[in-house]
Amino acid sequence: MKLVVKLLLTLAMGAATGLVHAEDFRMAVTTSFHNSGLSDILLPQIKHDLDLDVRLIVVGTGQALKLGRAGDVDAILVHSKTAEEKFVASAHATHRREIMYNDFVLVGPIDDPANIAVSKSAKDALTAIYEMRSNFVSRGDDSGTHRKERALWQFTGNDPQKFQADWYRAVGSGMGAALNAASGMNAYIISDRASWLKFGNKGNLTLLFAKDPVLFNQYAYLPINPAKHPHVKSKLTKALEIWLTSAKAQAMIGDYKIAGEMLFIPNARPN
Repeated sequence: MKLVVKLLLTLAMGAATGLVHAEDFRMAVTTSFHNSGLSDILLPQIKHDLDLDVRLIVVGTGQALKLGRAGDVDAILVHSKTAEEKFVASAHATHRREIMYNDFVLVGPIDDPANIAVSKSAKDALTAIYEMRSNFVSRGDDSGTHRKERALWQFTGNDPQKFQADWYRAVGSGMGAALNAASGMNAYIISDRASWLKFGNKGNLTLLFAKDPVLFNQYAYLPINPAKHPHVKSKLTKALEIWLTSAKAQAMIGDYKIAGEMLFIPNARPN
């Protein structure tokens, strides 16, 4: 008899609703992965091919790593390479497997008051925003996107923790909510490309700067280590990893487009 694992797509707080069953397979994923709509494409096919339903806990990368350290999920899919490597080095995950990538983009008002569209680098663009004290929205939630933003600000020689709240707003929200805030405030923001393409409330915002190599955005799959948490479903995490890195799944990821533009580029390598 095949093992059927109940599917429940939920936000992070849903983990505490009391709906968890012993046979649930749980994977923490980033809000950008979920917001992109890719999960709506992949999960039904996973169900069809593996007879496996996956409960997604949708959070920022920082919270996903916390869930993994606590053994509250079986696997995570996130996008913060340095944090992921530390997670593996601390034996919280058995390994890290790259699945796909896209890039971060700088979005802002169409009139571009800081004139970042002519910038030669992300560093120059953020420096221009800082010098103008133009409105800027930060996710402020320790997500992979927020960690990238902090690293980019530090690369300019500035510390975002010291920025004044009259122009720099940390909203402590996922990517969709942060983009909504930027739209309402006519502010600049850093977004992953997939979330920006999927976002339906662009208002006066437009993509102003991209393509700097420093904006590269890799997503990776990390199975939680059963040596630390014996209850995790290691056989299922392996089966899902094999599926995500298969030619079929990689083609599905590459074929997922909005307005003819790819949201993710598959790059899983064979074992």
